[in-house]
Amino acid sequence: MKRHTFPLVTATLLLTACAAPADKPATPSASPTRTKPDAVDLSLPTDMNLVFDWEQPKDDSEAAAMDDAANFFRGIYRGVDKRTTKDAAVTAYATGDGLNYANTQINAWIDGGWTATGTLRHYDATTRSAANGTSVEVAFCADSGKFYGKEIRTGKVLRTEPGIEDFDYYEVIMVKYPTSDGTWRASKVFVETKAAKCR
Repeated sequence: MKRHTFPLVTATLLLTACAAPADKPATPSASPTRTKPDAVDLSLPTDMNLVFDWEQPKDDSEAAAMDDAANFFRGIYRGVDKRTTKDAAVTAYATGDGLNYANTQINAWIDGGWTATGTLRHYDATTRSAANGTSVEVAFCADSGKFYGKEIRTGKVLRTEPGIEDFDYYEVIMVKYPTSDGTWRASKVFVETKAAKCR
């Protein structure tokens, strides 16, 4: 629970993404969206703003992996909004432990009776390709200081005071999906909560 208000189910840094609730929901719009597989709908409510404040890498594969890492988080929050893990946006950009992570995040929001509102900012992104070219690590900071839970039943926004709990550092392993559209999928998600380096 974030300040005892709403969840982030995190995968502790260097562990797979099947952890129990911790500080706040995981972290995703300002970055451009590439062509989506099968026209997957990644739209979100106007009050749920996921900002990706980062520069595109020069390497085409790393740029594509970064775009789809952003789409992975958009898919999670679309699932939160639609109250389901079955939305195509959730499954289009995740596989394996990455899909488990997405499902755990969404279910935590559903079980708590919350949706999300505000702005979740992602920044200071870096990319690193595996030698075989089939995976890319996308690492970045996230600031949820202006991103809140909202009770679905009452519409009450669960505002919190700013603090170190707002800052998380993510490492997302993206793998290239063998289709003609060149989609990359999140296969693992590692999270460092209360990340001082992101302040």
